[in-house]
Amino acid sequence: MPGPDGTPDDDVYVVDTRGRSRAGTGRSGPRSREPRSQNRPPLGPTSSRRKTSGLSAVHRRRRIVLGAGVLLAAWLAFMVWVPFQAWGNVHRVNASPSGARPANSKGFDYVLVGSDSRQGMTPAQEKLLNTGSVQNAAGGRTDSIILVHVPAGAGKPALISLPRDSYVPIPGHGRNKINASFSIGGPKLLVQTIEQVTGVRIDGYVEIGFGGFASVVDSVGGVDICVPRNMKDAYAGINLKAGCQTLDGRNALGYVRARYSDPLGDIGRVARQRQFLSAIMHKALSPATVLIPWQYYGFSTSAGAGLTVDQDTTFGDVTRVFQAMRSVSNGDGLSLTVPVSNPGLSTNVGSVVQWDRTKAVALFTALKNDEPLTVAPAGSGG
Repeated sequence: MPGPDGTPDDDVYVVDTRGRSRAGTGRSGPRSREPRSQNRPPLGPTSSRRKTSGLSAVHRRRRIVLGAGVLLAAWLAFMVWVPFQAWGNVHRVNASPSGARPANSKGFDYVLVGSDSRQGMTPAQEKLLNTGSVQNAAGGRTDSIILVHVPAGAGKPALISLPRDSYVPIPGHGRNKINASFSIGGPKLLVQTIEQVTGVRIDGYVEIGFGGFASVVDSVGGVDICVPRNMKDAYAGINLKAGCQTLDGRNALGYVRARYSDPLGDIGRVARQRQFLSAIMHKALSPATVLIPWQYYGFSTSAGAGLTVDQDTTFGDVTRVFQAMRSVSNGDGLSLTVPVSNPGLSTNVGSVVQWDRTKAVALFTALKNDEPLTVAPAGSGG
């Protein structure tokens, strides 16, 4: 619209962008406006919340994954650390014989001994376990002697019991019960005797005493054993009923020591000892032990504190022994007794166990050559 002087007046009338007319403001030019993008809607409160929520979910997932990874790494480190920590508590002795020894075998062969050592036991524990108070020095005894064979090639690992009343030549001491070698000269003479009578080179020595035995059993909450018959033995301190049951450390120790209540005497006892070894390894390697930190720690610590090994026996050697025991417990190994011709031969040193020489030589020759054993499987009575 023209003004009073006939010229257009742009300020007289301005069209509002909201579709309403308003009077001019008297400004000399049109009102400037900042253009708005037509392709991007404004970021409202809802979109902001969605974006924040999405980022929070991603961060939560990352934290969960990271936390799980840290826990897994810590658990694996704990699983590795515990056995090595327990290994530091193992007792060591010199069990390596001097002089001429058999040549190295192709496989690995170890002596596993259950002794009457009371090392670390209090008088109250000795009374509870019915062990007496004889110390494992000179004059100590073995309650079990097991030759553990771990093949390097084909074949199954084997636990071969050598009855402690086995009648064998002891270097420098004539013929006697094999247990006498331990009483006379300790682990060193025992290993030397076994090497000379079998011709098998011994790669390591592992011993567990009475106190350590009971502690290991109690650390896993007892061991499941099927007792074949009623067993009441005052010398072993047990009064067990026939049937499958959970034995605590005290009763388990009595079960593997008892021989006067067993009609098979020493032969029956060595079979029960191998039965126990299979049962304890089955319990020790169960998820209830391995996956529960305090159970795993308790078993490993008790096992380490209860072990005595030769000064040259390595952690790897003991691991092989435990793996052989595990194989037997799973039915993948052999549980045997050295072939016997007479379990009750009368001699000047009392009633002894006489080996079947021909069959024993064949067995030990197979061990030396690391040949697969073709004998009765574990659980058959060996």
